[in-house]
Amino acid sequence: MPMGMREDVRAVFERDPAARHWFEVVTTSPGLHAIWLHRINHRLWRWNFKWLARFLAMFARFLTGIEIHPGAKIGRRFFIDHGMGVVIGETAEIGDDCTLYHGVTLGGTTWNPGKRHPTLQDRVVVGAGAKVLGPIVVGEGARIGSNAVVTRAVPAHATALGIPARFMQKGNADPEFEVEKRRAQMHEKAGFDLYALGDDMPDPIAKSIHAILDQLSAVDEKMHRIGTHLCEVNPRYCEETLPALDGVQLMGDLGEIPLQNDESPASLHASTHQPSSDASGPKS
Repeated sequence: MPMGMREDVRAVFERDPAARHWFEVVTTSPGLHAIWLHRINHRLWRWNFKWLARFLAMFARFLTGIEIHPGAKIGRRFFIDHGMGVVIGETAEIGDDCTLYHGVTLGGTTWNPGKRHPTLQDRVVVGAGAKVLGPIVVGEGARIGSNAVVTRAVPAHATALGIPARFMQKGNADPEFEVEKRRAQMHEKAGFDLYALGDDMPDPIAKSIHAILDQLSAVDEKMHRIGTHLCEVNPRYCEETLPALDGVQLMGDLGEIPLQNDESPASLHASTHQPSSDASGPKS
């Protein structure tokens, strides 16, 4: 086996805990097959056998579920985990030791010819479902979270999260990212998670919940400061803790509402959405 193929196999063992034996990896890993077929297609593309390269790339997509344009430039030890739905555009460039998960798109944002796809430098990790769009550069060692939409350059060793993506680096955080981080912490305390919803998503319910979580965060911080000062005055207050909220307490549980004999869950649900015929107020 050539050295480059051995490196690809070793990369699978280093980054996929499900890999057990080299023969299993070589025969059943669609990401590995897609990369090896792309190396052949890219060479044909450079030799100007462009139709043949495109035809074989289509065949590789049929076999693996991974679409890599033969014009894309890919470095050494590239790893695609699972791989289904991965799309890599013609002018994309990928450095060494990069990792992509399923559903990732390295796409373009214009119909104009030329460089229109992203460049991933060495050791970049792109999470499942993320979209990296346009001729941007993702810096060395950067990480892109699942379902993030990245349309601007990512600094080296930064983490990109959200829609649109915001960046966080060690010792240098985007102020907007700090807001998202605080909301995520409140989500965790409350026992639920608005996965992949950002401020720019047209969801009024999500925006309302974000406003509530911002208020809860401010109250939580103020209570923590008050508790700290009370502990200094009287150590007895240090032993008191606030109860943790869970999803049922925060959102309610219809399953706990007692039903009459002639009521069903369907009729109860309908009654909560239909106004009463008598709107004159409570009867005496």
